[in-house]
Amino acid sequence: MINGIHALIYTKDADGVRAFFRDVLKWPSVNAGHGWLIFALPPAELGIHPTDGNGHHELYLMCENIQATVTELQDKGIELTRPITDAGFGLTTAIRIPGGSELGLYEPKHPTALGL
Repeated sequence: MINGIHALIYTKDADGVRAFFRDVLKWPSVNAGHGWLIFALPPAELGIHPTDGNGHHELYLMCENIQATVTELQDKGIELTRPITDAGFGLTTAIRIPGGSELGLYEPKHPTALGL
């Protein structure tokens, strides 16, 4: 019935964010018309976490080696906005994307659902 996830990033610099995913991360895309690129995502998983407050959603890029990934991104001019932190379940940080938003980066320490 459900065959995928369509995630959205809202930004003041859509062209810059599209260029980031196309030119820096090298993700393949299709042109849906008028420059609207729709990117193929790497394998994904969904975690469901409890909260006492209002619900919200977060988007993290996953990697196998956060230090190597951060170094590669910094070599391409990408700014790290938070230090790498050991959160117990994994190593986390964030990078600045065009338009000023942050995007989480995550190296899990737990088993993942990727490849299932």
